[in-house]
Amino acid sequence: MSALFVHDAERARRIGLPEAILCASKTPEQLVLVLERLVATGERALLTRLPPELHAALPEALRRLLDYDPISRTAFLGVADPPAAPARVAVVAAGTGDQRVAEEAVRTLAFHGEAAERHYDVGVAGLWRLLERRERLAAFPVVIACAGMEGALFSVLGGLVPGLVVAVPVSHGYGVAEGGRAALASALSSCAPGVAVVNIDNGFGAACVALRALARGR
Repeated sequence: MSALFVHDAERARRIGLPEAILCASKTPEQLVLVLERLVATGERALLTRLPPELHAALPEALRRLLDYDPISRTAFLGVADPPAAPARVAVVAAGTGDQRVAEEAVRTLAFHGEAAERHYDVGVAGLWRLLERRERLAAFPVVIACAGMEGALFSVLGGLVPGLVVAVPVSHGYGVAEGGRAALASALSSCAPGVAVVNIDNGFGAACVALRALARGR
């Protein structure tokens, strides 16, 4: 068991964020062993990249212990921290195709007790929808932006709001935008100052950036 899963129980003390369990690379049998170990020690955990078929393959007794969301493919083992109010993070998605990544960020924040305010379908193709919300978005210390295709949303938001903008390139798209690399390049080459960038589809990582920033600001 120790060779399969060595739980970093001290991570929360060191950096303020507990270890998350990445599920996509695990077999059902491996994930069962991980969950049984956590249950036996009474620890709570955030599970990421848990596809519906892997969730369905778990024993019913374990599934009952999980708060599972198939859109974000996340699950909570144990109770999430009580949400702080008001929300200090806005999660912005350009279009419907970005929702799964945006929801991964929302759920990661929720597990750590941070509420998020959603602003979806406000991409540059309908720029007026974003501009209508500019004053509202400017009130948040952190804005997580999720976009695929050309990723223009990152620069636009970076030029509109004063808070930290965390860009999350999303892998949907076609042609040169396929796989999210065009959006990633756009985020990395943005002329808007102070835009932070995480890896493609990494809503979890964006939420962790937000949590670290908020912790420093307390």
